[in-house]
Amino acid sequence: MNIRSLTRSDGAVVGAAVLLFIASFLAFFKADDCTENCTVSSWEPALFPLLPTVTLAALIAAALLVLGRILPGERKVAGLGLDQWGTALAVFVGWAALWSMFATIAPDPEDQNLNRGIDLGVGAWLTLIGGLLMAAFAVLGNTVGALKAPLLPAPSPQAPNPYGPGPQAGGYGYPGAQPGQPGQPMQGQPQGGYGYPGGPQPGQPGQPMQGQPAQGQPMQGQPQQSQPQQPYGGGQPAPQQQAAPAGGGAPADPNFQPFWFAVPVARPLYGEDGSPAPVAELAPGTWYLAVEQRGQALVAQTQDGRRGVLQDTSGIQRG
Repeated sequence: MNIRSLTRSDGAVVGAAVLLFIASFLAFFKADDCTENCTVSSWEPALFPLLPTVTLAALIAAALLVLGRILPGERKVAGLGLDQWGTALAVFVGWAALWSMFATIAPDPEDQNLNRGIDLGVGAWLTLIGGLLMAAFAVLGNTVGALKAPLLPAPSPQAPNPYGPGPQAGGYGYPGAQPGQPGQPMQGQPQGGYGYPGGPQPGQPGQPMQGQPAQGQPMQGQPQQSQPQQPYGGGQPAPQQQAAPAGGGAPADPNFQPFWFAVPVARPLYGEDGSPAPVAELAPGTWYLAVEQRGQALVAQTQDGRRGVLQDTSGIQRG
C-alpha cells in the first residue's frame, strides 16, 4: 500500500466528496415564512433518496478510486477494476446532484402551490457544485496530464546505503563499498591458484623462501639455485585462477554495469519468467539495484533480495 501513487485527480475527488458530506448537513430547502424548523437538510426523511444517491455514493466512489491506486496489483470486482467502479459511481453522483436541483419538498399533483415560499438553500448549491466537480475530475483524471501528476512529490533519494554499513553476503556491493569485504581480494593480496591438494599456496607460511633449498631435496656442497616449486607429478606450474568478480556472475550484456536507481512514482516489478502478476512494487525514495538490462527493461533487485523485471524505466534517477 503506497499513498505516493495517488494523483492530483484522486485528491480532487476526495475533496469533492468531503464537500458533499459537509453540504448534506446544510440547508437544502429553506422556508421564507416560518418561526422554527425553517430548513431541511439531506438527512431529513423528506429528502431521503438524496442522501444515498449523492452523499453516500460520493464517499464510496472516492474510497474506490483511492483503493484502486494504493493497493498493489489490480483488484477487480465483476470484471472491473476498483478505479473503474469509482469513476462510474462518480459520474452517477454528478448526474444525481444535477437533477436534485429540480426536486421539491412536497408533491403537488394538483398544482396547489404547496411549495410556495420554499427555496433552495446553500446546501443544494454546494451539492450541485460538489457532484459536478467529482464527475469531472474522475473522468478527466486519466486523460489530462496535469491531473495525472502525483499528488505527493517524490522525496529526493538520499545517498546512504539502504543495506546498512555492514558487508553484503553475495550480490553486488552497494555504492561506496571498499575492498576488503568478505569475498573480495585485498589490494596486493595474492590470488589463489590451482596448486596441489594440501600443498602450501604462494605467500602462505611453510613455503620455502627464495634462496633456501626446496623441502625434500638433498643438501649439496654448493647452495642450489632457487627455483619455483613444482607441483606433485611434475610438469609446469599450474596457472593461477583468475579472481572471480565480487558479487556473482556478470550480467548477460557484457557492456552493462550494475547501478543504483530510484523511481519517481510507484511501479510494479514483474517476474523474470514473464508472469503477468507483479512480484513486488518499487516505491519512490528508495534505492534499488539494476543487475541486468533486457532491451528497454531492467532486471532490478529489491532490498529483501527479490528480483524482477521493471518494464517502465522512464524518469528513473541513477545513483
